[in-house]
Amino acid sequence: MPILPIDTGRYVTPEMKKIFEEECRVQRMLDVEAALAWAHAEVGDIPRKDAEKINAMASLKYVKLRRIKEIEHEIKHDVASLVRALSEVCGPSGKYVHLGATSYDIVDTANALQLKDALELIERKLDEFERILIVKAKRYKKTLMTGRTHGQHALPLTLGFKFAVWMREVSRHLERLSQCKKRVLVGKMSGAVGTQACLGEHAMKIQELVMHRLGIDSADISTQILQRDRYAELVCVMALIASSLENFATEIRELQRPEIGELFEYFEAEAQVGSSTMPQKHNPELCERVCGLARIVRSLVFPALEDITTWHERDLTQSSAERFILPETCILTEYLLLLMNNIVSTLRVDEKHMILNVELTQGRLMSEAVMMALTKKGVNRQVAHELLRKLTIKSETKHQSFRQTLLDNKTVAGKLTKKEVDDALDPYKYLGTAVKQVELMVEKTEKERMARGQR
Repeated sequence: MPILPIDTGRYVTPEMKKIFEEECRVQRMLDVEAALAWAHAEVGDIPRKDAEKINAMASLKYVKLRRIKEIEHEIKHDVASLVRALSEVCGPSGKYVHLGATSYDIVDTANALQLKDALELIERKLDEFERILIVKAKRYKKTLMTGRTHGQHALPLTLGFKFAVWMREVSRHLERLSQCKKRVLVGKMSGAVGTQACLGEHAMKIQELVMHRLGIDSADISTQILQRDRYAELVCVMALIASSLENFATEIRELQRPEIGELFEYFEAEAQVGSSTMPQKHNPELCERVCGLARIVRSLVFPALEDITTWHERDLTQSSAERFILPETCILTEYLLLLMNNIVSTLRVDEKHMILNVELTQGRLMSEAVMMALTKKGVNRQVAHELLRKLTIKSETKHQSFRQTLLDNKTVAGKLTKKEVDDALDPYKYLGTAVKQVELMVEKTEKERMARGQR
């Protein structure tokens, strides 16, 4: 029976699960063995008919997973078990299976094939998330809301501005992932310590042919294994993506509090249950799930970094750890993106409550704007700041509108007319370049998407 949630299908998409299922992994290793035999035939090392036989039989249709496990139970070596099982079904041609290779020529190259498929899914969902945020940034670029720092009301901004900030963060992740793929999606045929001695005089050509046939690049140089800085970088990039998603989800959770009530996860009123005992609850469960699973992704960074350290040309410390690290990192990151795409695309926005929150502090949100208006009338900036600090406290303690507090003050009244006070207190007139920044960032992002062939 399944043990981990991923095994039950709880935190994984069917497409990603298929990539990392045992059958798929074994098939990828068989694909590498087939490509190796083909390359040997291309350079004249083995008869072409034998390479064709190996290619024809390098499939789970013929190499049964059950047989591989039977052999492994006996010899205690997973790759050697696969090699023997493939050799068995190839008959006399089996003598050429795995010729000149070491186990991790097969494993690391198969890793690249799996990661290529996995990163394609992740990149697709990351791209979709960027597109969703473009739509939201455009739609809400002028939607007024309270900007908060330290959890306190700071200055007005727009919801579209918030989405544009998220959008550019996602754009940077797309750039990181694109750069990272060039270093991660590589394979090798380097032999026992990296010298390719067992592959003979055509060694470099064989490696080139194998990787070309499999659709990945060759590592520039390696020992018995690919150096694990590559995988560590990938896991770090995935952790960065997960952390950004947690940041966005946390913001939505905060803004869904009843006392704030500005953004809300979609809630299916007809059937969804928020609590087993409190019928009124509409919990931000998906955002909370994002936050929880992002922590798991980040936790995988530490063993990935530790895997960089290797005794001499290789040891076995990476092997067991990577059986967890690589699948879990890709599976959970893609699932987190699926969640956030759904959350943001169906997000409910209460614009009326956003205005009420802007007005919650009776105008004190605009104290900086009043301070700047006074400085334009010749008041020392520091003096104006201290005056406004005291007046905001007076307004708050007396439960008096900030406008009235300002008009009652002789210094303010002596420098600013009622209209100038009202203008300074108008949040729509103190958005700075927020709307323009949104427009510029959307334009920049759309150009980047066109360059990537996306729309």
